[in-house]
Amino acid sequence: MTDTPLGDQAAIDAARRSRLAEKVFPRPPSTRVIAVANQKGGVGKTSTAVNLAAALALGGQRVLVVDVDPQGNASTALGVDHPADRPSIYEVLLGGRPLADAIVASPDQDNLWCVPATIDLSGSEIELVNEPKREHRLHEAVGDLRRHLRRTGQAPLDYVIVDCPPSLGLLTLNAFVAAKEVLIPIQCEYYALEGLSQLLRTIGLVRESLNPELAVSAILLTMYDGRTNLARDVVREVKGHFPDEVMEATIPRSVRIAEAPGFGQTVIAYDPNSTGALAYREAALELAERAGGRNG
Repeated sequence: MTDTPLGDQAAIDAARRSRLAEKVFPRPPSTRVIAVANQKGGVGKTSTAVNLAAALALGGQRVLVVDVDPQGNASTALGVDHPADRPSIYEVLLGGRPLADAIVASPDQDNLWCVPATIDLSGSEIELVNEPKREHRLHEAVGDLRRHLRRTGQAPLDYVIVDCPPSLGLLTLNAFVAAKEVLIPIQCEYYALEGLSQLLRTIGLVRESLNPELAVSAILLTMYDGRTNLARDVVREVKGHFPDEVMEATIPRSVRIAEAPGFGQTVIAYDPNSTGALAYREAALELAERAGGRNG
């Protein structure tokens, strides 16, 4: 037995690494398209999108991250340069460019690719307003990509993970029309559920009018500190509202998770043995096991 908190955590993490090493990630029967969304900022949305993607890729899955947040933070965290002259999601949504033309491999991880966002995306919602089928642009682009992969004899993607902006505008709407699953990160802080009803209303409206298969498949609790009553209270409250959707895995407050994007990396690449990386690997495994690959 260890006799210090640091030693205790090291022992716990060693056991977690051992359990994860024994696990095999189930491959979905067809591509799962998952929108990671929460219009409330600061909840770990982009960290969740990129680290789940990296953890799934580490588990042998073929994963594409589509960055539709004009800030481009997901692109940065995956080590993908996104200068204004690079083909990006902007050209896909507004120029009709094939998604395949904008895909860039993440340098730190096999089986992981990104369609980056550039600064051009910041004005795209205004530009999209008068465009025909404005809500369906990403859905059509993902469908074209899947057909392109089949036609050219390439292996299909297992996951397409869309990192949404912290708003409920046309970019997020495109993600909701393209996806069949929404994963919502919620931080373990006061007012954790603030704004969630608006997000759920938007998902409901999309399901009624644009995408009847859309559903919240998972809620992931982030910035969790099990030593505090607050964190435990938030877990109870969220599970009380969403008993089936809340994931068992939780993401802790972590310096390593916060540091990694500054080095153009996910925490999976930056410090793969850290507590934060292990938490995202556990969450990715749970996501792979629990939702059953519903996308067709």
